[in-house]
Amino acid sequence: MKLGPTKPNLLHAARKREAILYEIAQGTFNYAKHFPGSANARSLSRNSLQTVGQALDAFLKGAQKRCAYSTLRDYQSAIDHHLKPAFGDRLLTELSLSEIKAWIAGLSISAKRINNVLVPLRGVLSDAFSDELIDRNPAARIKNLPHRFEEPDPLSPDDIARLLGACDGQVRNLFQFAIWTGLRTSELIGLEWGDVDWKRRIARVRRASVRKQIKVPKTQAGERDIKLLPGAVEALEAQKAHSFLAGERIFLNPRTGKAWETDQQIRKTAWKPAIRRSGIRDRNAYQTRHTFASLCLTVGEDNPRMGGPPARA
Repeated sequence: MKLGPTKPNLLHAARKREAILYEIAQGTFNYAKHFPGSANARSLSRNSLQTVGQALDAFLKGAQKRCAYSTLRDYQSAIDHHLKPAFGDRLLTELSLSEIKAWIAGLSISAKRINNVLVPLRGVLSDAFSDELIDRNPAARIKNLPHRFEEPDPLSPDDIARLLGACDGQVRNLFQFAIWTGLRTSELIGLEWGDVDWKRRIARVRRASVRKQIKVPKTQAGERDIKLLPGAVEALEAQKAHSFLAGERIFLNPRTGKAWETDQQIRKTAWKPAIRRSGIRDRNAYQTRHTFASLCLTVGEDNPRMGGPPARA
């Protein structure tokens, strides 16, 4: 500021300084606004002083309009537990490739989880680079870490008989239906009696329950009809006595008499105990999908899903 050292000018400079310090603290400082004639006005714009934490907050706010609840929960967890503790106070312009790599190397979480945690950081840095707020994107050269996909391990006919023999009532109906439809656990939880067309022997899959929230398919293709093979129809007929009159959710938690809330609840209180009682090799409940695919080949059913073969989650 080229001003003479007069009393009014000194007062003006002091007020200007206070305003600048406040804007810096709030992350809203705009260099060009205060010093439009400076040669540094472009390179020292307000966003160059934006912290990673502030950018992550903006990213999360924008994601609320386009992402499902479960995705937002994952982003929030990644930001709160990993990204902000590591980089929250750093300026976007300060973050380097080597710093991010060193941070990744020090994480004690799975490779898959690291890849998920990087999603918000990548989004923030990509947007900042596109908006010319940073000269380079330090995350552009960071690739996802390889992680192991679980190999299909379908239940054999003997495994199925032993598993179902170790269950009774509603739990048996749930697992038998899962085995003979290949539905995801979240889709089983969301299935309602109104989705079943008894005459055509099909069920419409149009919702899933994810983290206690009902989630509808993002596209029309995600909503599908599935054929009800005899094993699935048998399970539904047996389940009628427990939930049909209520006319809503098909599968209920026998401990509460209410709809299952989460896949974790089913895994811990029903699937794992049944596996232990049956004595078969330990597997996760997702293997019922692979079991269904195997059964379809055995019985010669090549179109279990009206829109094509079962898709991987």
